[in-house]
Amino acid sequence: MSKTTRTATASDSVSHDSGAGAAPRSVGGSRAFALLLVITGAAGVLAAWVITLDKFKLLEDPNFTPGCSINPVVSCGSIMKSDQASVFGFPNPMLGLVAYGIVICVGMSLLARASFPRWYWLVFNAGCLFGVGFVTWLQFESLYRINALCLWCSLAWVATILMFWYVTSSNIRNDFLPAPRWLKSFFADFTWALPVVHIGIIAVLILTRWGDKLWA
Repeated sequence: MSKTTRTATASDSVSHDSGAGAAPRSVGGSRAFALLLVITGAAGVLAAWVITLDKFKLLEDPNFTPGCSINPVVSCGSIMKSDQASVFGFPNPMLGLVAYGIVICVGMSLLARASFPRWYWLVFNAGCLFGVGFVTWLQFESLYRINALCLWCSLAWVATILMFWYVTSSNIRNDFLPAPRWLKSFFADFTWALPVVHIGIIAVLILTRWGDKLWA
């Protein structure tokens, strides 16, 4: 395994129960993992913040055109005006401000050498699972119902996908999620391949859906 791969998938720092063979009580994370959470969380906060500001401007002035509305396809305004943009009764980005802020806090805590128990990591993983499920639904709605693409939303999609796969990888490698040995070995060496394939599929769907219209 290369040095780069070892760094990106380094085993998390573990505090063990007393006694041989005891399961880990709490787990921290490598510096690379912590930085990934901080960076993806920051990207999500940035996207959510910009969209929230533009949403408020749009509410004040229905004729306002967000800066990322480039053409009929790449049109943040069309996304913001849709019913899907306020699934829970308030603008979706406001939820993102809180959720991605939590991700940054976890990443900063890991940089400070904090460690967390199994239940904490499982709850965090469940939150990431909800996030990736939610953005997958938004991707479908964007491509096949709203017929428009928001660049800031796309940034949040990428950030969510990355954090989901790396948090899941960490939990599998630390035996917090049950998995066969071959799967643990795969995550130890090739975690990076999963978000690459995931994001690649979305890119292909976008290109298949709109093609040259993205730059028209």
